[in-house]
Formats: sequence, C-alpha cells, structure tokens
Amino acid sequence: MPELPEVETTLRGVAPYMLGRKILEIQVRDHRLRWPVPESIHELTGHKIDTARRRGKFLIFGTAAGSLLMHLGMSGSLRIVDPDSPWRKHDHLGILLGSGKQLRLHDPRRFGCALHTRDVEAHPLIASLGPEPLDSAFSAAYLHQASRGKTSAIKSFIMDSKVVVGVGNIYACESLFMAGIRPTKPSGKVPLTAFTRLVDAIREVLSASIEMGGTTLRDFLREDGEPGYFKQSLRVYDREGQPCIQCGTLIKRIVLGQRSTYFCPSCQR
Repeated sequence: MPELPEVETTLRGVAPYMLGRKILEIQVRDHRLRWPVPESIHELTGHKIDTARRRGKFLIFGTAAGSLLMHLGMSGSLRIVDPDSPWRKHDHLGILLGSGKQLRLHDPRRFGCALHTRDVEAHPLIASLGPEPLDSAFSAAYLHQASRGKTSAIKSFIMDSKVVVGVGNIYACESLFMAGIRPTKPSGKVPLTAFTRLVDAIREVLSASIEMGGTTLRDFLREDGEPGYFKQSLRVYDREGQPCIQCGTLIKRIVLGQRSTYFCPSCQR
C-alpha cells in the first residue's frame, strides 16, 4: 500500500499541473471504488483548483465548489497525461484541466477513492486523524501522554491513524529499529526518553523516503512512471535472517497486528 512518502511524492508530482488550473471536465469510467464516486463530484467542473495538499494518505484538491478528496488505496496511482492517451484497463477517473492535460486515477484493486466534500475538515475520513508526523504537534510529550495506560504494542500504537497519520508498516519497522525499541513492547511502558528517540527516527525515516521518492513497492509508481528508491536503504524491513547492520544478529520476523514485523532481537529492547 502506498504510504505517506509515496502519497507526498505523488502530490509533489501532480500539484504543479493542477494548481491554478480550471477543471473542464470530469470523466468517471467506473464509480465502483472503495466508496462510490458521487454524482456531486461534477459540481467541481468549471472551478479552479486553488489548493493542493496531503492529509495523512489523502490528497485534497480545493476549489470554490468544495474539495476533491482522493486516496490511492492499495495499488492506486495518479498520472498527468495528454487527453488523447489511450485509457488503461484500470483507469477509473479522468479530470481534464485548463492546461490541456488530464489527471487520471489508476486503481487495479479499486480500494482508492475520489470523493466530493464541501467541508473537508469535518469529513468523517479526515476529522478523526491524528497529527502529521512532520508537524510540530507531533512530539515525544504528545506520544508519551497519549500512550499512558495503553497495553497495545508500540508498533500498533504508532500505526494508529488516530494517534499519528502516515506511519505505515515499513516505516514503523524502520523507525522502531532506529530508536532501539522492540515492536512488541507495550506502548504504555515506553518511557519519555524512548519516545524522544522514536519521534526523531520517524521524522528522519519519512523525510529521507520523501526525498528519495518513496519506497519501491510492487504496485506503486511515481507520477512519472518510475518506482521510488528508498527500499535500497531499508535497515530491517524484509531482511529476515540477514545480519543486523549494527550488531550482526540475525533479523527476526514476526506477525503483529496481521502485518509482517521485522526487528533485531539484540538492538531493540
């Protein structure tokens, strides 16, 4: 699934083609996404895109007629193409822009979405989200306070979008390794000093991945059709049985919250 860096990479790729451009036409070839594409989406036609931003893993394009709220699901991607380019099998939505270009949503598994909302901050998909990991509201003190009394594993805790958005499976594994915290440790027992290391690690991992263009995953491609490169820098994720880069102990894999979880038994306590 595309995670925060992949979504941020996509936003940075498509925003220059969309900001300040008028939506001339919206073509919906298949309404059957995770949530059906609403008919009200056509109310955006004729309006200029004033804002383009990311909230968690959602892309938000704002106009005077409301916002287009998009999610890439498990395998989705956005491309800027010429309108006469052949439609691919799983291109479900096309937005013709005043520049003469077209934004297309490609989503083979149809777990993404394209919704229209008049009040994006009050939308149920946005209202409950926790702070952004790269914003000042995300701090060690915040995590420490939010975790008190919690028995859930620290990895599950930081992957909860109500606690903090965008820390997906790969980045949770990497951040916990950098912070020296075992992923199964109860979040309520993690001390403030460890949360300080963890916040720094999450920010470093996500920032590095954004800079490198997102993690190379089978289904995700950047807006220019090329995969990201962060996977080359992974320290523990998908390295089961390989020696730890810090101590040489073999990396272990367990299943936690139905997700593959990788860690070093020696470096992470």
